[in-house]
Amino acid sequence: MKRIGLIDIGSNTIRLVLFEYTEETGLKEIQNIKTPARLASFLNEDSVMEEEGIDNLIDILSSFKEIADQYGVSDLNPVATAAVRNSVNSDDIVKRVKEELDLDVKVITGKEEAFFGFHAVTHTISTQDAVTIDIGGGSTELTFFEDKELIYSTSLPFGVVTLEKMFFEDKEHNDKAAIKKATAFIEEQMSSVRWLAKRRVHILAIGGSARNIARIHQSMVNYPIAGVHGYSMQKNDLDDVMKKLVKTDSDDLDDIDGLSKDRSDIILPSLLVFQKLYDVVDAKEFKFSRKGLREGLAMHLISKEKPYAFNKYRIYEDALNELANDFNLQKIVYDKRIEITERLYHELNRHDLINISKHDKYLMKNAAKIFYLGEFIDRDATSQHTFYLIANSNINGIVHRDRVRLALIASFKNKTLLKFYADEVDWFDDDDIELLLALGSILKFANALNISHTNIVQDMYLEEHEDEYVLTVEYNGDSIAEKYQSIRQKKHIEKILKKDLSIKFTKA
Repeated sequence: MKRIGLIDIGSNTIRLVLFEYTEETGLKEIQNIKTPARLASFLNEDSVMEEEGIDNLIDILSSFKEIADQYGVSDLNPVATAAVRNSVNSDDIVKRVKEELDLDVKVITGKEEAFFGFHAVTHTISTQDAVTIDIGGGSTELTFFEDKELIYSTSLPFGVVTLEKMFFEDKEHNDKAAIKKATAFIEEQMSSVRWLAKRRVHILAIGGSARNIARIHQSMVNYPIAGVHGYSMQKNDLDDVMKKLVKTDSDDLDDIDGLSKDRSDIILPSLLVFQKLYDVVDAKEFKFSRKGLREGLAMHLISKEKPYAFNKYRIYEDALNELANDFNLQKIVYDKRIEITERLYHELNRHDLINISKHDKYLMKNAAKIFYLGEFIDRDATSQHTFYLIANSNINGIVHRDRVRLALIASFKNKTLLKFYADEVDWFDDDDIELLLALGSILKFANALNISHTNIVQDMYLEEHEDEYVLTVEYNGDSIAEKYQSIRQKKHIEKILKKDLSIKFTKA
């Protein structure tokens, strides 16, 4: 196990994030504390950081160092971005932190900031080609990657704090003239980035402002599951959030669900940037990443010691392995369940009883890996816990709709419960439900064939008789538990067969 701490010294907020890494469970965030600092607002006309801002920084870093010490984190990495980077007295700031707190602040360049954001996104979201944007308090980082390889990166010299200061200071947040001038400025800045226009790819947005916009929209549409990582919006969705912000009085902004109180005065400028970027890129969709600079830097640091710790081409598979390890699922057991599930599917397919896409088959096999993981919490409510845990967990590399489908299959108990869970999200039509019912039924029966977790099943084959099907199960060991449970659960398979099923156990 390795613990590392990162202090992200941003232009708007300063955040302490503590991570724990193991090969089994991957990178886990064990603490996340932020405090507004607005360091960019302490830069005077000569770009000198004022003493008040430096004192504020020192006080916050001192508190964060104490917290990290209490967690036993000795590897603490303070990283400063635009506000300190743009200060002509940045060397003095770094020196003072070293003298007073014995912390080595690394002032990273805009290019480095963009790279770490790109690194985090490509290792936690499966999108192959995209433009990323990370809008902070004092700068905006843009990248373009293709086949998960970085092609271009640029740092623009403005952020939400500087936009607010330039155009909205001493004005209402929705001042029409300020919005018009800010929009023109943003357009001018983006037009200077020659590689950006007409990329026609997804946009992946990083950072607190992006997360707030996603949460506002989720509240507006009563989004039924948790999490913004991987959440996607279209241009009209961004426009709807803008309309809500514009028509809300400044005094009432705090009442908007999803909007953080310390971002209420800067959320509209950030949305102007996102809207303009969507137009310039001619984007396919606007997607959000909860992982950014801090996660990218943490991965980078860990990879120095463990070069194969993170694989951007195995995001979904690694995420499921980590989830299985989180709930102490035994690999030898779920590997056998996957094997039985796949063999049972092929027998049904061989008789033309079911035929599904490779994507759905892959989803079913992944559900077999984490089937009934909610048993870890309460055996009497295994199905319920399984569904809600998976549907609301941040699983890297999978879109939200498939995450719910995965949850429905992995939690399958009966048709009534499946429909109850599905109705809660209201995303699936009758054909979707029938498919999920079939996949859940296969998985439930496959689980019954290894209910003792002793891996007795060696092979199986299905034969059609005049008035029934016969499933022959070859086994080694004691089959008493599997015989009993498979008879109890065969009704699920009989709905697919549309005939009775007899199960014949024979010694392998």
